[in-house]
Amino acid sequence: MKPPSWSRSAAALAERLFGGTCYLCRGASRGLLCAPCIADLPYLERPRCPLCALPSLDGRTCGRCLGESPAYDATFAVFAYDFPADVLVRGLKFNGELALAPFLADELRSELGPHPDETVDFVIPVPLHDLRLRHRGYNQSMEIARSLAGPLNLTVAPDLCVRVRDTAAQFELPRKARHDNVRNAFSCRRAVEGKRIAVVDDVMTTGATLHEVAATLKKFGAARVVNWVVARTPAD
Repeated sequence: MKPPSWSRSAAALAERLFGGTCYLCRGASRGLLCAPCIADLPYLERPRCPLCALPSLDGRTCGRCLGESPAYDATFAVFAYDFPADVLVRGLKFNGELALAPFLADELRSELGPHPDETVDFVIPVPLHDLRLRHRGYNQSMEIARSLAGPLNLTVAPDLCVRVRDTAAQFELPRKARHDNVRNAFSCRRAVEGKRIAVVDDVMTTGATLHEVAATLKKFGAARVVNWVVARTPAD
């Protein structure tokens, strides 16, 4: 079992908002989750492919990434998208439980290693289209990015990359259609020549969206693009 890593401030916020009960089981807890629920969290196993974070032999680049090289240069992920981590992700994304963002961000920060600030110039969330953002009221990836970047003294640049097409929800589409769905869906508002950029997302499935974001950033001059994601689904 991986020990809890969230900050004292995040734990205090969770205790105030959830009244000293575990978010998942509603049992007594001094933070967001009780010890048994923490033990149940599905941390990703190692070794993993350095590009897509799926299991691979000895941590080598997997066959799929060798055959279809993605535009991004690395992926860091914490959880398998399985119970009960999926409950936390959906609570933030669909239920407006913004207090979950600091916990998820702290878990992701522990995955990144001691000095991620030395390898990244900007942090950006996967952008939502303006119509989707107005409907939901917030971007869950932005909430995670903000909580993640602050303690690392990194700059969040939410308007650097924008979504110019209101695409269909990716989870409703098969793999091939997902790539077509997000093709040319993003643009940059300024050049990022030579910059190293981390793209934050809540869930990575096929990687189609993250691939398209990375391809867009590199088109505008980015030198390196890495994915920082909370949860990774199994290979489809």
